[in-house]
Amino acid sequence: MTEDSVQVRPMRERLISAALLVPALVALGIARWLEPAVQGHGTHTQLGLNSCSILSWTGYPCPMCGMTTAFSLLAHFRPIQALLVQPFGAVLFLLTVAVAAIALVELVWPTGRWQRLWSLVRPYEGWLTLAFLLGLALGWIYKIWQML
Repeated sequence: MTEDSVQVRPMRERLISAALLVPALVALGIARWLEPAVQGHGTHTQLGLNSCSILSWTGYPCPMCGMTTAFSLLAHFRPIQALLVQPFGAVLFLLTVAVAAIALVELVWPTGRWQRLWSLVRPYEGWLTLAFLLGLALGWIYKIWQML
């Protein structure tokens, strides 16, 4: 390994970490700033967004229904309510926190964590994608059942 490649690696790791840390912190900060909607959905309207068109047109929630509310509930340290509102939203919140934590540590002390994590995840990316889609679908089914 040349001296130049040793110096480039920490910079690359820091850039990757910054690129992941900034949006994760923005999402977590917005979730903290928002007031969770009492009805378990619709928190996103505080951002100036419209109400869910799918819910308005069909009376059934969309696959993302309750995600913003779950994020906001967890950002306000109300985990039980977040799980009850949208379990998959709670999972995504925890993944966002994990990405932010790893990115922050890697930004300060770069040791190639992202590369090691990717090497662990890559052989299972198909299964992880399937698990993500299954989690989304189960969260959606739960939300439909909850709103009946």
